[in-house]
Amino acid sequence: MKEVTGQEPKMWGPSIIGFGVYHYKSERSRQEGDWPLVGFSPRKAAISLYVYTGSKEHEHLLEGLGKFKMGKACIYVKKLSDINLDVLRKIIRESIVYLK
Repeated sequence: MKEVTGQEPKMWGPSIIGFGVYHYKSERSRQEGDWPLVGFSPRKAAISLYVYTGSKEHEHLLEGLGKFKMGKACIYVKKLSDINLDVLRKIIRESIVYLK
């Protein structure tokens, strides 16, 4: 993630390692704040990857990623060797473009 974003890792709370930052503002809930452009959290059950926009127009990016499960806001993988890192890099790049 550091390679793709060009950003140094930063802790976001006790368990999320993020790269870069963007400001979000929700029209539905009126919440706003800062969040990493991309990030991950190494958890016991799986690694949470915060790299995907969730947008319908980006669903095609998941093709060829490998073995993963989807959450509402992230992609879960058991181990990095289960996924195609080139596809992950592409997802990261597209997510950054979308968020900026």
